[in-house]
Amino acid sequence: MNAPATGQLPVVVIGAGPVGLAAAAHLVERGLEPLVLEAGPSAGTAVRDWAHVRLFSPWAEVTDPAAEKLLAPTGWVRPDGATYPTGGDWAEQYLQPLADVLGDKIRYGATVTGVARAGRDRIVDADRDEQPFTVHIELVGGREERIAARAMIDASGTWSIPSPMGADGLPALGEKAAADRISYRVPDLRDPAIRARYAGKRTAVVGSGASAFTALAYLADLAMEKPGTHAAWVLRRGIGANTFGGGEADQLPARGALGLRAKAAVEDGHASAVTGFRTRAVERDGDRLVLVAEDGRRLDPVDEVLVLTGFRPDLSFLSEVRLGLDERLQAPVALAPLIDPNIHSCGTVYPHGVNELAHPEQDLYLVGMKSYGRAPTFLALTGYEQVRSVAAALAGDREAAERVELTLPETGVCGGAGLYDAPDTASEGGEGGGCCGAPATLHIGVGIPTATSGGC
Repeated sequence: MNAPATGQLPVVVIGAGPVGLAAAAHLVERGLEPLVLEAGPSAGTAVRDWAHVRLFSPWAEVTDPAAEKLLAPTGWVRPDGATYPTGGDWAEQYLQPLADVLGDKIRYGATVTGVARAGRDRIVDADRDEQPFTVHIELVGGREERIAARAMIDASGTWSIPSPMGADGLPALGEKAAADRISYRVPDLRDPAIRARYAGKRTAVVGSGASAFTALAYLADLAMEKPGTHAAWVLRRGIGANTFGGGEADQLPARGALGLRAKAAVEDGHASAVTGFRTRAVERDGDRLVLVAEDGRRLDPVDEVLVLTGFRPDLSFLSEVRLGLDERLQAPVALAPLIDPNIHSCGTVYPHGVNELAHPEQDLYLVGMKSYGRAPTFLALTGYEQVRSVAAALAGDREAAERVELTLPETGVCGGAGLYDAPDTASEGGEGGGCCGAPATLHIGVGIPTATSGGC
């Protein structure tokens, strides 16, 4: 039996999260066949992990136009556009219904373990672009399969690889050994077992972005109910005017309010800030942990540690395809300079689409949060616009693919470039709170988009 022509093969999308499902919707709209591979058991597996966290963006700004068109015949109605969903709301009221409409275009429990060109490792040039992609997957139970694809869209995000505590980007000495007392997620204190873990305890919160703000606010609320609950907020920089975001001046009101809650936690004594502390090691002190800084300082013992220093992309299954990634951000080479928090403020992020997302490997695209590599902020609708552009390119409509309109205006909360140790500079890689998380103007038929907590 002859293998199907490359043009008859599906476009494989990795990940059934917000951007992966939007990619599938845009492909369907373009008359292309998507096959979404999702490692988890349902749509939005990563989003469900932070179901208790509320987004900064209202409903009007976290749904995709092509997805809404697919949903409309089912009677689906977008929730009140002015209200703010939690991650759980987003998954249950939008992502899962969208996945249900896509039906058998999604395979759950399918973990992608490798992507390559058929019969070609990354070294071979001969007829490379004419070969379909081969996608190796592992199914629940350990069975393996290989799938052929005409193109690849990797929307797997960064959730699976949180950045470690060590200030040099590597796990601090002793960090792995202390894993029983360290978490890399904002805790859901509604869960009695998790609540008991932090109630009346001293917790180190490492990080300076929205996730750290959220944890500080949650712990402050717990402290008012459970005496003895206290947070030691570990910052790699000092505290300055922009440490807590824009407050009432923030054009993202929910983000501004969150920053003010974190500030109140410090001012009310529920949290104490430890500045200029770059963790080198984690040591045991009986049943407690002691963080040791690069300069030799030692934090007073803590019972638990929350490491909220951002995420990084998993590139392990892409080892046999040719990626063009920036050596610092691990974002596509053409995109990296546009989103680099070391040099850009919000207003200097230029429009980007298929051209900036391209790699040396033809018809392979990293999209969504994964396309930003280690850059700390990401807009949901930026991802939707990315996949609109990619789908148009794969359908042969280059004019539509290059018609990307995205403007990120100043919000008053951007640090821009600055000295490494200056308190008011843009955040360190992966800590969040960087300068690219401003409201954006995307001319794709919806309201002004804002950053989601999932991108911080």
